[in-house]
Amino acid sequence: MNRRQLLGSLGLTTLGLLAFPPQALSLGGVWPELDQPAPDFDLAGVVPEAGEAVEAHRSLGEFAGRWLILYFYPKDFTSGCTLEARGFQRDLAAFHAAGAEVVGVSADDPDSHAAFCGSEKLAYPLLSDPGGTVSSAYGSWIAPFSQRHTFLIDPQGVLRASWRAVRPSGHSQEVLAALQQQRTRG
Repeated sequence: MNRRQLLGSLGLTTLGLLAFPPQALSLGGVWPELDQPAPDFDLAGVVPEAGEAVEAHRSLGEFAGRWLILYFYPKDFTSGCTLEARGFQRDLAAFHAAGAEVVGVSADDPDSHAAFCGSEKLAYPLLSDPGGTVSSAYGSWIAPFSQRHTFLIDPQGVLRASWRAVRPSGHSQEVLAALQQQRTRG
């Protein structure tokens, strides 16, 4: 069976494929477009304060005027997620010096996040998205987990860079380099 026959058997034609909206589809939902407003969020989670993880809500609007690294990850205490979290923690002072905040999002509950923050000595917020609503808005949800994707949001709330299916090792440095490059453009 050739390609045209295969598409026809699936009820698809080249013209039909061209009729899809210009948004990029991601396995985990619709991938948000760069240079457009970032999808809004308001999630519960934990925020480290005085060495303890305190339950709190965070929304996109709270980061207005600052750069935001919003990273989605599958699960607290897993090897890849721990490696990624440690990388962001290691580089947190450099992110702050560049005027940026780091926030992690997964489906884990605030209690799990609090234990993870304590175990890894994380000094940035971890937010809970148990139903995947926000993760889906960022093209990062395959139930029951958020996928490992990262977004760089500028101080006006506009998406400036994104990474799909990232490799945890060295990812924080990659994001930091992109942040510094974006800041020099602005």
